[in-house]
Amino acid sequence: MANVITYEQGTKQFQGVFKELWTVNLTGIDFGDAATGSGTFASVDSTVPGVVKGDMVLFASISIDTVDTALIGSVTADNVVTMTILNNTGGAVNHAAATVKLVIGRPSW
Repeated sequence: MANVITYEQGTKQFQGVFKELWTVNLTGIDFGDAATGSGTFASVDSTVPGVVKGDMVLFASISIDTVDTALIGSVTADNVVTMTILNNTGGAVNHAAATVKLVIGRPSW
């Protein structure tokens, strides 16, 4: 039996799941060096008013090429989001300053 995938395009996907959503556009984010070696990282904290521990960074995107690196976001303190670049290469990585876009949600449960 084939898998059946259903989806709904539009703005109603999260109705009732999150009681608050933030769309965040952070410019000039510079991660600095992520040291040589697989599994190393560089992090940057940014102020996002109103978020609290327990809120979820649902989506994160960055405006530069991040070949073999991954961008992760998390709410680490009230009003603070930490963005981390994970270096999965064999060498050091230093990305240029970039724009980071986040969607953050506060679960309704």
